[in-house]
Amino acid sequence: MRHVFILAMLLAALPGNGFAQDAESYGDLNPEELSLDRALRDVGRGETSMTNCAMGYLITKSGRHAEARMLFERCSQDGWTGAMTWMSQLEDNGLGGPLDPGAAADWDKRAADLGDPVGMFNRGLDLMRGRGVARDEAAGRALVDRAAEAGLPTAKRLQGAGYDLDEVTPDADNWKYAPLS
Repeated sequence: MRHVFILAMLLAALPGNGFAQDAESYGDLNPEELSLDRALRDVGRGETSMTNCAMGYLITKSGRHAEARMLFERCSQDGWTGAMTWMSQLEDNGLGGPLDPGAAADWDKRAADLGDPVGMFNRGLDLMRGRGVARDEAAGRALVDRAAEAGLPTAKRLQGAGYDLDEVTPDADNWKYAPLS
């Protein structure tokens, strides 16, 4: 009897019998969850979310910078300001593409313009240093002040240090922020 039941179930699963359905009509059956590849696939389909966009951090830390760029660019298009900050970091360090301080400063500006305190702080640093943008210390300090007012601890620390950039920048990076002349 058991064999008859198994045979009936197998026959029911054959195409054209009304029982089998196209698996794609139901979506992914038992999909990967919380994996880097899943986040990349979802974002590639235009499905951005806080979780998917945050996975870009792990993707770039694993050295997959080109894929991280794709993810962060798509998330940025949907207004995720944290992704803009990461795009700035990739541009500023030449990860997954050429080193481009101007593009990094543009990403910081986009995040700042959307009210992101980290974007304001980073854009303020760009302006104070003149990195990727014309130097404007007053405008830079004003953005750092806005970030501090929004509660960003690093901005408050910079204010407390009299806007001494060494307070927030490791001395190992001094070469990077030196004026071009």
